[in-house]
Amino acid sequence: MEKSYNNKEVLDLLGEIYKKEIAGVNRYLHFSFMIMGYNRIPIQKWFRENAQEAMEHAIEIGEKITSCGGHPPIASPQVEEMGDHSIQQLLEESLKGEEDAVALYKELASLAEKIQDIPLEEMARNFVKIEVEHVDEVRKMLVKSR
Repeated sequence: MEKSYNNKEVLDLLGEIYKKEIAGVNRYLHFSFMIMGYNRIPIQKWFRENAQEAMEHAIEIGEKITSCGGHPPIASPQVEEMGDHSIQQLLEESLKGEEDAVALYKELASLAEKIQDIPLEEMARNFVKIEVEHVDEVRKMLVKSR
């Protein structure tokens, strides 16, 4: 049976993560629209896949919030736009977003361990793994070709 508790700290953090994932959907879709040039098709596809994955993460987090007795936030944070739509800039912005996600999921894993909620901890650790893989992938994409 799913653990039900009124742990405001857990629900607040899950809400923050939910908003971050929703912002990721918006950011990655926007990036996919702004790609121009001969690299457009594979990079646009990559950004759209990331938008879809962010939505899947938001759905899982939203379900977890309601399982814990909470209410997923309806608002998402403002997605800052740097105005430079070069692939380099978009990837650098993506890297920042992925690194922020890693930090939030690590915080969730630590909190879940503290309250001894093993399913929540395992979910958070799985998301840490996924987001770290994204960070690694974006870092590789940012390496200049030789």
